[in-house]
Amino acid sequence: MNLSFFDQFSSPYLLGMPLILPSLLLPTLLLPSPGRRWVNNRLSTIQLWFIHLITKQLMTPLNKAGHKWALLLTSLILMLLFINLLGLLPYTFTPTTQLSMNMALAFPLWLATLLIGLRNQPSASLGHLLPEGTPTPLIPALIMIETTSLLIRPLALGVRLTANLTAGHLLIQLISTATIALLPMMPSISLLTAIILFLLTILEVAVAMIQAYVFVLLLSLYLQENI
Repeated sequence: MNLSFFDQFSSPYLLGMPLILPSLLLPTLLLPSPGRRWVNNRLSTIQLWFIHLITKQLMTPLNKAGHKWALLLTSLILMLLFINLLGLLPYTFTPTTQLSMNMALAFPLWLATLLIGLRNQPSASLGHLLPEGTPTPLIPALIMIETTSLLIRPLALGVRLTANLTAGHLLIQLISTATIALLPMMPSISLLTAIILFLLTILEVAVAMIQAYVFVLLLSLYLQENI
């Protein structure tokens, strides 16, 4: 029974082909397509307003050099947001619960910000490894600590997103299983667990949105350090 709880995190297959790629491409169908009219329908207007709001929030901490990343960061947060929210629907698969996928997103983007800093301002980028005014005996230890903290940034990005979504999905499945199991024996307790399940689902919707925002926000902060 314990193994069945984790079956939802395994990539589904159809005719021997993994379905993780279609699940990644499906959210793009929800994005507004450009049209020839000045005024679109209300749904497209709300979507464009939401995209503009996200872009404004992400680009506010960055200077003009970082605005080149606006399209990439906005596309990334929208993709993560739609994937996380669609994964809360019944009988769906959430690709962002896979650590390999999250690391594949986090590591190249973190490495790009690091290489940009080393190319544009190598002295300032290397200067982050040694705080100003450090006593001489502590210099080797601090350099090792700062280097380690720098190298684990992509791992922290991927693990944070994976752990939060995985924990939420497991809690929803455990409480829903308890609700169904208690229904014939203790209907009142089953009703209570159903209310808890409803509240937890609302919380997981918020977590899905927050984790997508935190993932991209941290990337933008790493970019700000290196430009």
